[in-house]
Amino acid sequence: MSAKSAQKKITEFTCIVCPVGCTLNVTVEEGNNIKVLGNKCPKGAEYALREVTNPQRYAQSTVVLLGSKTERRLPVKTDKPVPKDRIFDVVKEIRKVKVNVPVKVGDVVLEDVLGLGVNVVATRTVEE
Repeated sequence: MSAKSAQKKITEFTCIVCPVGCTLNVTVEEGNNIKVLGNKCPKGAEYALREVTNPQRYAQSTVVLLGSKTERRLPVKTDKPVPKDRIFDVVKEIRKVKVNVPVKVGDVVLEDVLGLGVNVVATRTVEE
């Protein structure tokens, strides 16, 4: 194996941006030169670059719901993706939250979680 080939990292994954599901091959060479192959649209290339350099995901969980006769927990999610390596920290913060009824879909239940510029919002309306 040559020194040049030892300095390449090739990652293969499926693009999730659209229903096509292209198989992407991403090569990261020395100096962070990144090449994307297999994408059928520019969005696939953008997705691959983000996935290799700064992967992000939406976080979802539930919080304690106070004052409801029928529901004990309220489903929530982040309104933007968070860095993948911070998801468990975000969920840990979400678990500390308690919300009083009424609450509507989209209401912010936790603002700027961990200073990431991301809010946690309700994904269900509970009136009672």
